[in-house]
Amino acid sequence: MTDCGSITGTVSLAHGDGGELTHRLISDLFLRYFRDEALQPLNDAALLPAQCGLLALTTDSFVVKPLFFPGGNIGTLAVNGTVNDLAVSGARPLYLTVGLILEEGLPLPVLEEVIAALAAAASEAGVAIVAGDTKVVERGHGDQIYINTTGLGLVAGNIDLGCHRVRPGDVIICSGAVGDHGLAVLAARENFGLEGLKSDCAALHTLILPLLENFPGAVKWLRDPTRGGLATTIKELALSAQVDIILSEEAIPVHDSVRGGAEILGLDYLYLANEGKFCAVVDRVAAEDVLAFLRRHPLSCEAALVGEIKEGSGRAFLRTALGATRELYLLSGQQLPRIC
Repeated sequence: MTDCGSITGTVSLAHGDGGELTHRLISDLFLRYFRDEALQPLNDAALLPAQCGLLALTTDSFVVKPLFFPGGNIGTLAVNGTVNDLAVSGARPLYLTVGLILEEGLPLPVLEEVIAALAAAASEAGVAIVAGDTKVVERGHGDQIYINTTGLGLVAGNIDLGCHRVRPGDVIICSGAVGDHGLAVLAARENFGLEGLKSDCAALHTLILPLLENFPGAVKWLRDPTRGGLATTIKELALSAQVDIILSEEAIPVHDSVRGGAEILGLDYLYLANEGKFCAVVDRVAAEDVLAFLRRHPLSCEAALVGEIKEGSGRAFLRTALGATRELYLLSGQQLPRIC
């Protein structure tokens, strides 16, 4: 008989925001029952042994609202988000499956526009869609379109990424300005009239794989800061690697439109989602060369060294522009639901 006595309450929207409640749901419930060794590191993709090296396998679901937003739509997001989860695991993306949950009454021209965008994004990323499934739910029991994807990729034998390699003295590099996706989706949803906002939705493997090839061993850890944003991603790293991390507010790239929009809406841009950026832990000796390399690529021309790793016990801090220091935590409660 299954023992569910330790789990109480109900699911809230905050359980899906990538922050503290998501973390507790995974650790207190899912990992009680899903115990396979490949799942335990909680990486973006599971690394599985194969005759040719390591296979990377990831799955993701997309429930963004609205379906279309400046810089992309749910179709491009599904492809790029899955490709990026493979890429930050060091894998070359190869194959995707696509599952569609459609709501009764969805206009077919809307569905066609999403599917066309999804196919174009897959073609641009060089990945093949090899399987899929479609289900339809009654009107009022869905929200037009939900998409589930599974991605399969191949990891070269010399790549070793993970929090086990993170050491005090290493530095953190962010590949570009943060918060673009989360605020662009929110502004489109609520018609706030904020100008200059555009999602950063993009596939990153054409940037990440050459980076790993050119700096073997120097790049120790990678992650794309999606739900929960940069702050939650950094806090998760600190907890996993059992180090302290200090970010510099002045060094973190953020567009004026995002900074201003977040201030107007009372949001912290450090917790806004990104869909075309990654964070990397890099050996300090190689940091300047890595930055120069990244800044030559159009997807990372705003790359910056934003923080450093210190000895510690899992805490993350932000050194503000005024010289003060505040602690960063996992996103707690609901900031922006339905952004990916």
